[in-house]
Amino acid sequence: MSNHEAAPQPKRLLRTNDDKMIAGVCGGLARYFGIDPTLVRVAAVVALVVGFPAALIAYVVAWAITPQAT
Repeated sequence: MSNHEAAPQPKRLLRTNDDKMIAGVCGGLARYFGIDPTLVRVAAVVALVVGFPAALIAYVVAWAITPQAT
């Protein structure tokens, strides 16, 4: 790599602006992992049904600490 080439940017987890239903957390996770956002949302709903308090807390924490995409 020469001195003029920019180093590749690391992949970052960001909440999405254009693919969100509540806060963009599921859309951001889907974009980060390169999968369909619907699959992430279905997994989130299943997690909420199976382990309500833990899944809800995890979603709120992810909402609070994941930066918004610009």
